[in-house]
Amino acid sequence: MTGPAPTLTVAPPPVTTSPPPVNPPSLVPSALTKQQTRPKLPSPPDFSSERTSSRAFLNSCTLYLRLAPEQFSYDEEKIFWTLAFFKDGHAARWSKNLFRQEADTGVFPIQSWADFEQQFRSQFFPVNAEADAVNALEGSAYYQGNQTVDDYLDSFLTLVSNAGYTDPWTLVVRFHRGLKTNIQGQIATMPFGRPADTDPEAWYTAARRIDQARLTNEAFQSMLQSTTTAPTRSALPRSTPLSMFRLPQSTPPPVPPRPAPSVLSGGVPMDVDTVQKTCPAPLRGCY
Repeated sequence: MTGPAPTLTVAPPPVTTSPPPVNPPSLVPSALTKQQTRPKLPSPPDFSSERTSSRAFLNSCTLYLRLAPEQFSYDEEKIFWTLAFFKDGHAARWSKNLFRQEADTGVFPIQSWADFEQQFRSQFFPVNAEADAVNALEGSAYYQGNQTVDDYLDSFLTLVSNAGYTDPWTLVVRFHRGLKTNIQGQIATMPFGRPADTDPEAWYTAARRIDQARLTNEAFQSMLQSTTTAPTRSALPRSTPLSMFRLPQSTPPPVPPRPAPSVLSGGVPMDVDTVQKTCPAPLRGCY
């Protein structure tokens, strides 16, 4: 008997594996690249507990924390970073007291940034900021004076914010009263586009445009006066060198003749004999 014929197994052809495709470098910057190319942020100024600058200091710190959140992992880091700018005065003593409490209890007394902001306001903000702002707006100390409209507007907006004024008509009345008289008149007598008495933003814009036009005109007049009173070197007439002129030869004036020396006359010779003849001879014998 013959058994079944053996079956031949054919090996499959080798499979060639191609290398994985290489992706071209991406042109989109990564997050790290974005952080590296971000412009350097200015640090807040040192703080010495002056109540007039406390709000500006807190705003500067808050702005930095919002623009660079990746630099701070916890609120405690934000608080320590802010306390590093408390250099002297009441601010330095307050910061020193916080760290003394931490040394005594083992826990820093302020745990959150919100709590830090609240305590900062109670320690360093003006006590009666609202009352002080209201009193200032009721008087004349906030008037524009010699300030530009931009500087006056900055201080005015700070006062109305502290005073809590939000009524549009009240804002326009206070702003209009503090402006220079000539700017008040120009806005009030505008033939077209006069801002409404209930639109403070329109009043702010109109006052800034008028003041900017005044500053531009003053700069132009100053430049014009400097060019007319002090002509440039090229505008001066060019002088002709003296070598280009031929002066006429001058004739010396005639010399008057010298007078002849005067000769002393000899006079009339004295005749001694003639004199003796005319004089009578003295009498002799008479004594």
